[in-house]
Amino acid sequence: MRPQEAVERALALSRADDCVVIADEASTANLRWAGNTLTTNGVTRSSRLTVIALRHTADGVAAGVVSRSAVGADAIEDLVRAAEADAAGNEPAEDAAPLVDGGPAGGWDDDPAETGIGVFEGFAPALGEAFAAAQAADRRLYGFANHVLTSTFVGSSTGLRARHDQPTGLLELNAKGAGGSAWAGVGTRDFTDVDVPALTGDLARRLEWGARRVDLPAGRYETILPPSAVADLMIYLYWSAGAQDAQDGRTVFSAPGGGTRVGERLASMPVTLSSDPAASGLECAPFVVAHASGRDASVFDNGLALSGTDWIADGTLTALTQTRRSAERTGLPLTPAIDNLVLTGGDTGASLEEMVARTERGLLLTCLWYIREVDPQRLLLTGLTRDGVYLVEGGEVVGAVNNFRFNESPVDLLSRLSEVGGTRPTLPREWSDYFTRAAMPPLRIPDFNMSTVSQAS
Repeated sequence: MRPQEAVERALALSRADDCVVIADEASTANLRWAGNTLTTNGVTRSSRLTVIALRHTADGVAAGVVSRSAVGADAIEDLVRAAEADAAGNEPAEDAAPLVDGGPAGGWDDDPAETGIGVFEGFAPALGEAFAAAQAADRRLYGFANHVLTSTFVGSSTGLRARHDQPTGLLELNAKGAGGSAWAGVGTRDFTDVDVPALTGDLARRLEWGARRVDLPAGRYETILPPSAVADLMIYLYWSAGAQDAQDGRTVFSAPGGGTRVGERLASMPVTLSSDPAASGLECAPFVVAHASGRDASVFDNGLALSGTDWIADGTLTALTQTRRSAERTGLPLTPAIDNLVLTGGDTGASLEEMVARTERGLLLTCLWYIREVDPQRLLLTGLTRDGVYLVEGGEVVGAVNNFRFNESPVDLLSRLSEVGGTRPTLPREWSDYFTRAAMPPLRIPDFNMSTVSQAS
């Protein structure tokens, strides 16, 4: 049964006062390699059907949500009844709101989109050439490429029919040699824009930098954060920017004495942090898809149209992620979360290399990992550097230094920016399993806090 047919069948079987059904159909293609040799490749398919049953009561609307994988035609009714039973046992939902209505979306009746090994048609030969070059230079390449194409169908008892096809691709590439280990990663929609020679050339250069080792103590250093590291920090900031939690005094975006910090200047430079479903190369669902309700999402908002949103505009906090109910509570405009993130604001649009050339003495990072929250009231994070920390002196990289544990707040970092480079698409290292659509600039921080030396390699 096709996913849109499963949606229609579930809606027809529903006995609830209202119902929303979401069908996700995904196909995945992947390549993996180690030691300059392709190890595995394959294609998989998966499906998930979510039924949201709504029960009207004198006190409000109760919701029941049940989601299952690989639901056949003969199992749809059981799923619908399970959601209705869940609704029968629940109290009225705090986030209740009228369901979104609307007619059929364009392409609703078309077959789900599908990926396959063919997506790597241009990428795979370039990867093979990279293996040969690495072998000749006594380097070893490790990594994987993954491409997922998900078709999502959302239907409701109010007539809503919405569809979105989402391609999500990523490449992670590690090089190992006498100079240690180096990492590069990119996000992509279809792998046609992945420049393998450029990536492997950068990795080779970093391994050459690593031939000289320098031990440095913990402390505050002028530090250049590459786009990947910036993405990991800004994504965590974005995930923490829920309006309801801020209104309740739980986060760094809560105002002293109550309310939120919307309208307050956060950054020392006129940077803008934004999301837009139509952002070129980062396109994502133009409507809300909520499989469950939470502090920052509501099943009642399924199908709600999304548009470009500035979370921070010219250095000032202008919006927090909202449901319709939280927008009523906070009195702020409705700004639901969007599945991409862009930071801009560099006057010069400088490249990472140009920023290094202007550095008298400082550190150049590769990426961050094992990021954890220490204090939500300040959004203080800790984590480790990984796969290359380099010492810059007189505008040149002079060697690799030991890894560090850092303690920093991305909000506080924004207030201490001394340079913002040019924005480009990037892949977060830590959060790539959850968030791949990002474009970030390199940032210069005059006093990044390397709190302790790490023994991690």
